[in-house]
Amino acid sequence: MKFLIIMVLLAGLHTDDALSQSREDLLTKNQQYTGTAPQKDKYKAVYQLDTDNPDIVKKAFRNINNLLKDPRLAGKLEVELVTFSGGTEVMRKDHEYKEQLLELIGKGVRVVQCLNSLEERGYNKDQLFDFIGYTPSGNGELVILGNEGWTIVKP
Repeated sequence: MKFLIIMVLLAGLHTDDALSQSREDLLTKNQQYTGTAPQKDKYKAVYQLDTDNPDIVKKAFRNINNLLKDPRLAGKLEVELVTFSGGTEVMRKDHEYKEQLLELIGKGVRVVQCLNSLEERGYNKDQLFDFIGYTPSGNGELVILGNEGWTIVKP
């Protein structure tokens, strides 16, 4: 019985060494990580913007621009920004976001507004930037694109 107890204790000491060694290996492996390599020829992301909170709007623009700068995705990316609900305000001519939206479009991002939100807010297309696209329903756009394999991002 004493022999068994000694063996268990010795095994425990070796286990600690093994765990400590494997922890060091894991830390080193983690430090060496540089990102996942893309496996597909095409990646698609739709950003939903349903608020006019300036911090969230800026975050959405920053997130999209950061995605577009990722070298792993160069030439493999399709991106859409869909606004609805409070995000409708971002598309209004009397708001400050014209240049940022034009910049995104210039980089190939499709910028789209929900028509339901326009109606609910009592706006007409003349009040919005003339360079944006439209979809019948922002939520419908997300459902359709999501089911077609697009990644939905909510900043």
